[in-house]
Amino acid sequence: MTNQDVMTVYAAMGELTSQMVTAANESDWDRLEALEQRVSAHVALLKTSESSVKLEGEQRQRKVSLIKQMLADDRKVRDMIEPWMAQLSKLINSTGTERRVHNAYGAV
Repeated sequence: MTNQDVMTVYAAMGELTSQMVTAANESDWDRLEALEQRVSAHVALLKTSESSVKLEGEQRQRKVSLIKQMLADDRKVRDMIEPWMAQLSKLINSTGTERRVHNAYGAV
């Protein structure tokens, strides 16, 4: 990979994480998952190829800026998802408890 290739991948990831915020905000979980998979593919590519590339100056600053933006986007997505996940977990645990009580005591 060249320096420009690396920067192109980071820019694409930045755009994808921005789209993830929009998808989470719209509760479009299928789209969010698809975008997350695309980001993961970019991360895998960088893991195998980026180590041979040395960024300096403006490119390095741009990379840092993109990473900060991606982390902020990730935080926004998590903030939107965590209440939903907590509610889902509570529902699953409640159903599990009902099943255990039913199995222990039978239908009353």
